[in-house]
Amino acid sequence: MAGRWIETWEPEDETFWREKGERVARRNLWFSVLSEHIGFSIWTLWSVMVLFMGPEYGIDPAGKFFLISTATLVGALVRVPYTFAVARFGGRNWTIFSAVSLLVPTLAAFWVMEPGTSYATFVAVAALTGIGGGNFASSMTNINAFFPLRKKGWALGLNAGGGNIGVPVVQLVGLLVIGTLGASHPRIVLGVYIPLIVLAAACAALYMDNLRPVKNDTGAALEAVRDPHTWIMATLYIGTFGSFIGYSFAFGLVLQTQFGRTPLQAASLTFVGPLLGSLIRPVGGRLADRYGGARITLATFAAMAAATGVVIQASGNASLPVFLTGFTALFVLTGLGNGSTYKMIPGIFHAKALARGLDAEAAAAHGRRLSGAAMGLIGAVGALGGLAINLAFRQSFQATGTGTAAFWSFLAFYGVCFTLTWAVYLRRPAPVPTRAQLGYAEV
Repeated sequence: MAGRWIETWEPEDETFWREKGERVARRNLWFSVLSEHIGFSIWTLWSVMVLFMGPEYGIDPAGKFFLISTATLVGALVRVPYTFAVARFGGRNWTIFSAVSLLVPTLAAFWVMEPGTSYATFVAVAALTGIGGGNFASSMTNINAFFPLRKKGWALGLNAGGGNIGVPVVQLVGLLVIGTLGASHPRIVLGVYIPLIVLAAACAALYMDNLRPVKNDTGAALEAVRDPHTWIMATLYIGTFGSFIGYSFAFGLVLQTQFGRTPLQAASLTFVGPLLGSLIRPVGGRLADRYGGARITLATFAAMAAATGVVIQASGNASLPVFLTGFTALFVLTGLGNGSTYKMIPGIFHAKALARGLDAEAAAAHGRRLSGAAMGLIGAVGALGGLAINLAFRQSFQATGTGTAAFWSFLAFYGVCFTLTWAVYLRRPAPVPTRAQLGYAEV
């Protein structure tokens, strides 16, 4: 695929960054955000479509949870190949392709979204929407290569946060349709996104660039797979991003199933949490840049455990106002944690290189090399946390009629993540670099 290629890219060189790099990197960042934003909307499309599926569709709550679980699973799995596609085809070229590909699940959903369609067909179309989840991995890998380490927390947080906002936006579109025309017009939601997908692809073609220095490195991928920090960070990302995407898919369905909300009532509440969690993700990256990602991540998991305790109490007492308060707090905290955990990844590999005696320039190159390889795997495993959340809800509602049991399991997992963060990255500082080593805040 032809496209514009930048032959030399040295973001750690302050002169290069000031005179050319920052302007080019920011331009690619904004249009990466647009494409990833649309990808998230399509990936989480079925969190909205299930609100339109009344009794005439003949699908019970367990069946609806399985639909959204299918989309979550596929979105997690495709993140791995999408990560390596950037180096193979170029960030600009792959963004064009991945954006255009979103037309397939959108048009398929437009075709089948009506009573009488078989459940197997709905499952297959929900699976197709999972490709939207892959856009995150390729976008983050691409933007990671554009920015210097000292700016990665902000850049990756903004890129991911702008993409995450695709979740509440598609839910707001669904709310607008249900509120004005009722729950019998799901195709209007789909019709809104078809021209937006074309727009995202066109902007990528016109304004983005490919980086020639970005190469697929099999050795780096294997090294990242063998490094225990890859799996530790993947576990932490299950707790942050896995929670965000899992709750985003399930929230409206939980409100309908456990609290008896109508489609309009559920849609009017569903978007708030994902919106706040998306908006605050860059703040998590900024705080990590300043105070250290491990510290922010540790505080986030402690607060998430507390918020989950509030949700458990509200779920047991059937108190909708308290439930909404606790759940909204969870969304906000997952956004903070998403930003801080992703900031930790390049810093950890950079610190390990410094500890091996590499000089600053070589350590920065090593950190970019391994963190780029690790991010796709970490993102994929983290997204599988969303699948686990949806399956936990499905089992909990099947067994007890409420989500309380699922929330207890989430609370236990946040405790595990808190302990891991403290034991590995705070109790003993290695391999986290010091402020003196990096010239700015610790990981």
